Amino acid sequence: MTSSFTRPALICNVQSGSHDEAIRAQIETVCRDHGAPLAATFALPDDDVPDAAQLAADGIDLLLVWTGDGTINAAARKTADWDGAILPLPGGTLNLLSKALHGDRPAPEILADALAGKGQRRPIPTIRSDKSEAFITVIAGPATRWAEVRETMRQDGLIEASRSAPDALDEMMNAPGVRVAGHDTAYPAVILTPTHGGIRADGILTEGTGDVLRHGLAWLGGDFRDGPSEPITAGDMVVLESDAPISLEYDGELDETASPVTFTLASSAVDFVATT
Repeated sequence: MTSSFTRPALICNVQSGSHDEAIRAQIETVCRDHGAPLAATFALPDDDVPDAAQLAADGIDLLLVWTGDGTINAAARKTADWDGAILPLPGGTLNLLSKALHGDRPAPEILADALAGKGQRRPIPTIRSDKSEAFITVIAGPATRWAEVRETMRQDGLIEASRSAPDALDEMMNAPGVRVAGHDTAYPAVILTPTHGGIRADGILTEGTGDVLRHGLAWLGGDFRDGPSEPITAGDMVVLESDAPISLEYDGELDETASPVTFTLASSAVDFVATT
C-alpha cells in the first residue's frame, strides 16, 4: 500500500533528556527513503508548536510529534480541525499514547510503517473538562504532588527530589481525597482514562506501607499506573468531588480546579495515525 503522506513535519525538543540526535537523523532518513522528506522541523524550546493554520499554509499533511506526552497534547489541541494527521513517536519519558497506538517500538520503525501505508488514520477518544482536554489520562487528587517530585528529580537529581518527597507523601496520605460522584470512597488520586467504551475511573490504593512505597516508586519511575489501584466506574461522564480544591494532571501538565469537576468523553478534533 502506498502512503498518502508526502509532506511530513517534525516536532522535537532538543533540550529534553530523551532527545537523541542519532534517532533524529534516522527519522530524517526514513522520510527521505520513503519519498517524503521533512518539509519543516519545529525544534522546541526555540520554536513554537505549530497551529492548524501554519501547517495548512505550509502544505504539511503529517505531523511527527517526537516528544513527551505533554507536547503531544499541546500539538493536538493547537491543530484542531486541521486536515492532516498526527503521528506520535516515542520521544519522552512515558510515551503512553505512542505505546497505545503503535506498541512499544522505536520511532524509526513506527514512522517507516506509517509512510509505507501500514497505518490507520482516525480520531481517538479524549477526556474534556471546562478547562482542558486529555488525550491520554487525567489524574486527580493530592497524590499528583508526586509529579512535582518526579520533575525535580529529572531536572535537579535525586538528592533535591528527596527533599520534596516527604511533603508529597504527607499530602498523599493526609490531604482530602477525591471521590467519584455517587461513590463513597475517597482516594489519594483517581485516574481517568479515555477509551472507546467510555471514561474508565480507577482509584489508587494506599492501604499499607507496601502500597505507599509502590506508588512512590511508580510515580518516580514515570508510570503512575504501576501502583496498586481498583476500578471504580466507567461511562461517558465522570464527576469528581472533594472537600478541597482538586489537583489535576492532564497528560503530565498540572492544574487545579474547584470541586466538583465534570469530565466527559469526547473525540479528538484532529486525526491520529495508529500502526497496530
